Amino acid sequence: MPTVGVVVLTQGTRPRDLERGIRSILAQQGVQLDVVCVGNGWQPAGLPHGVRALGLAENLGIPAGRNRGVPLVAGEYLFFLDDDASIPDPAFLLSAINTLRADPSIGLLQPRVTDPTGIASPRRWIPRIRKGLATESGPVFSVWEGAVLLPRAVFLKTDGWAEPFFYAHEGIELAWRVWDQGLRVWYAGDLEANHPVIQQTRHADYYRLNARNRVWLARRNLPLPFVPLYVGAWTAIQALRWARNPTALRAWFGGWSEGWRSDPGPRRPLSMRTVWRMTRAGRLPIV
Repeated sequence: MPTVGVVVLTQGTRPRDLERGIRSILAQQGVQLDVVCVGNGWQPAGLPHGVRALGLAENLGIPAGRNRGVPLVAGEYLFFLDDDASIPDPAFLLSAINTLRADPSIGLLQPRVTDPTGIASPRRWIPRIRKGLATESGPVFSVWEGAVLLPRAVFLKTDGWAEPFFYAHEGIELAWRVWDQGLRVWYAGDLEANHPVIQQTRHADYYRLNARNRVWLARRNLPLPFVPLYVGAWTAIQALRWARNPTALRAWFGGWSEGWRSDPGPRRPLSMRTVWRMTRAGRLPIV
């Protein structure tokens, strides 16, 4: 029976969603689970039997919160679930693990994301430039972070989620570092996770962190010639995207400037072999 360490992340602000998500994990069949609920600036309480709690004194950010839970759970595989996500199929984890076992070239799996109430899912949940059908599976170069599965050994080699980011784009770095291990990141359109459709800009610092982390992502992970190309491409994209929203653009360029002035943390550039593999698979890391 596959063993899975599950890290559920929460700030304690969505108790009903949190309960739904944890119950969906405990309902998984054909796997042996070890589950911890990490409270980012909150001490989890009232958890179901068998779920341990880790309360962090302050909100360390989404990546750091996930990382803190990893040493506390055992299992050959790691599954990360945000508190506003849930898994509708009790066979999900076993099916996802069987996908990884059937194709050892896959190092990380993200399922298709749907709103449980039937609201149409935003296209951004499909992590491809050419979106295609949401049910179409294939290799990708970023992930929606709310529900991801990967072997523990692969995760440890990535150095974990990018803690300095706090929020935004940590799923891109994790995906790139899986590719840098000679593996692929897989979007499984045949597997499903639930998440409500919520506006990204609900976060007060969305525009600033989006820009800062985009610059940091390049500075931390790309070979030097690709850094200005990647940042330049995304600067042009965002300038066009928010041309009619000067308030958003000011916040975005404030984060952009911060990204160049501040320390992004340790640099670990992708190998040129990885860049070539990613390009052959459909995405040169410039956009």
